[in-house]
Amino acid sequence: MTDIDTDRTAVVLLNRDLRVHDHPALAAACSHADAVVPLFVLDDAILSRGFAAPNRLVFLAKALEDLRALLRERGGDLVIRRGDIVTETMRMVRETSATAVVCSADVSAYARRREQRLAAACGTENVAFRTYPGVTVVPPGDIRPAGGDHYRVFTPYWRAWEAGSWRPILAAPRQIRMPPGMTAGELPGRELAGEGPVSPSLPAGGETEARKLLAAAVRKRADWEPDHDDLAGDHTTRLSPYLHFGCVSAREVAERLRDHAPGVVRQLAWRDFHHQVTAAFPDIARRDYRARDQAWRDDPHAAEMWRRGQTGVPVVDAGMRQLLAEGWMHNRARLITASFLTRNLKVHWRVGADHFFRWLCDGDIANNAGNWQWVAGTGNDTRPNRVLNPLRQARRFDPDGVYVRRHVPELAEVQGAAVHTPWLLPENVRQALDYPPPLIDM
Repeated sequence: MTDIDTDRTAVVLLNRDLRVHDHPALAAACSHADAVVPLFVLDDAILSRGFAAPNRLVFLAKALEDLRALLRERGGDLVIRRGDIVTETMRMVRETSATAVVCSADVSAYARRREQRLAAACGTENVAFRTYPGVTVVPPGDIRPAGGDHYRVFTPYWRAWEAGSWRPILAAPRQIRMPPGMTAGELPGRELAGEGPVSPSLPAGGETEARKLLAAAVRKRADWEPDHDDLAGDHTTRLSPYLHFGCVSAREVAERLRDHAPGVVRQLAWRDFHHQVTAAFPDIARRDYRARDQAWRDDPHAAEMWRRGQTGVPVVDAGMRQLLAEGWMHNRARLITASFLTRNLKVHWRVGADHFFRWLCDGDIANNAGNWQWVAGTGNDTRPNRVLNPLRQARRFDPDGVYVRRHVPELAEVQGAAVHTPWLLPENVRQALDYPPPLIDM
């Protein structure tokens, strides 16, 4: 590449790519520049406007701590600054006489405005600016339908995605040379999350933990792939928060699980699909992708009972309580709870999307809004009137009620499949459970 001058300094601006393995922007800088500054800016525009939920901030703090350790193992460091991301990046450029700024490309409206501002600022100071892939397996825009800017339906996208060629996986840099005299800055801690409530059972952030989970997924799926929709079995990789923060490369996950975990790889394709939709429709978190003239109900009480896991429908409540406890929810439970809010309670999908975004460690604009709109019938589902009956879903994916009992302790002593319909139990038994009846007739 010619954007980074040898014998000069490059600033690698880190955002959702907090790793050293398979990091195209970092690898390019280390290969072509004499000195590299890995920079993370605690962005006041995000921290002050509520986009950074407490769960994600706690996860982020651990991810940054882990990344600094990995960079130091290679002779580098993680430089931490706080403020406006463009201002702080350009200040670092001037301090180090850098000739290039590189980063991983992203698709949200905010990320794209940030890239435009960085490009303009770098242009003003005659500094090269370049974005690299790294957030998805296939970059948005790399595959397009004939005569269109993006795929609107998943199945043809999946065929093109699966048949296409992928960029090579890059090794972690062996050595990272930094300019002399750099002040790294203080790592944020738990205080970054402020006073907001934090889920008690959050996963630990960072690439080290992500690579352990990936290795475990490869081992578990070496000869078989369990049913990833089994709620109680939880046969998931648990990698989604690490993918969101780029603690592990989606490209590497796809490569290592491609031959023996096709279900996981298909989920990565869905993730890429939503990213390419968001790149074409940046307002996806606020506006219907496809207007359906839905008649939404303004029902604050029902919405609050849904948020608290007190709807009286056990499989829905189990999912919502798992979210509050772990900052994560099983994918099948996400579909069930979202369908219940939008299809059964007829509450607007944005109410649910905002709640998920507040609590999920993997809260991601493209995936979160894309999936909510898919369930609500305003997105990319070819069957916009699809309804996931929560009782049928419970009997199919939690037939013995193990998942429900795990997360709804009031029902722990209810035997067998009756746990899914406690309102049908004898009145004296039902009242003793201290569990509400369903918000609507089931």
